[in-house]
Amino acid sequence: MPQDLVVDDHEIPLAVRDHGGRGTPVLLLHGLGGTLEAWDPLGLDGQGLDGRRAVSMDLRGHGLSGDAPWDWTQVLDDVEAVVRYLGLGNPAVVGHSLGGMLATRWALRHPECPGIVNLDGLRSAESDPGNYPGMDPAARDEELARLRAMFDAQAASVSHPLPDELRAMLPARALTERDGQAYARPSAELLAAVRYTPEFRDTVPLLRRVACPALVVIPTQDPPGMPGGALMTAFRRGVRRDLAGLPAHIRVEELEASHAMLAEQPEAVAKLISGFLP
Repeated sequence: MPQDLVVDDHEIPLAVRDHGGRGTPVLLLHGLGGTLEAWDPLGLDGQGLDGRRAVSMDLRGHGLSGDAPWDWTQVLDDVEAVVRYLGLGNPAVVGHSLGGMLATRWALRHPECPGIVNLDGLRSAESDPGNYPGMDPAARDEELARLRAMFDAQAASVSHPLPDELRAMLPARALTERDGQAYARPSAELLAAVRYTPEFRDTVPLLRRVACPALVVIPTQDPPGMPGGALMTAFRRGVRRDLAGLPAHIRVEELEASHAMLAEQPEAVAKLISGFLP
């Protein structure tokens, strides 16, 4: 059975779920706006990943972990606190989206890491214009403006109490209550703090500095609920362009799924992770 714990000897409390398993520890990091429950579809409880000990955590400002300003170095310190508290030693790190970006930065901090897996945590869909090669510039800029407006609206919405119908759609772990009203986590302030950092806009250049074995998984389909079509096709073209010629210890796989690959293809994701990690 999984065990829910709170790391309470750190700057902020950190919520953790130890899924069990006896083998090499694997730490799982969710994406922006997610929680540790994002990994539940992989069916980890009691089995880990082919016997590996799987541990997931809520990032700061997410789920049941404490609130603190977003700082990439301090978030890596949060991960260090979980590793130390649970005695994980030198774990492999697997991250989805924002978690994949953190896994990449973890590898730079820990070149002795046995391996990382980055599940579509390469760059924000709202990226620099040069990251959409082959697209008409006017159409690209128009689509980017639409995407920016959508992200602005999403960020603004979390500043307000959730109507009952939206509250019912979110897991309890992703909600907080103030003055008798339900609000979504993370806060608008944290979303903005992540969204406008260069680390979030593009992690691809950091991959070339990773010394440990790394698996990068990129989706082939448009993200759900986002403008797709030509913009996302060009986005994927830019990702493939910039992943070409990586060192031999970094492997790239494409998966027939969207950014929501954990929910859409959990068995395939689990198989890729287990087949790659030592």
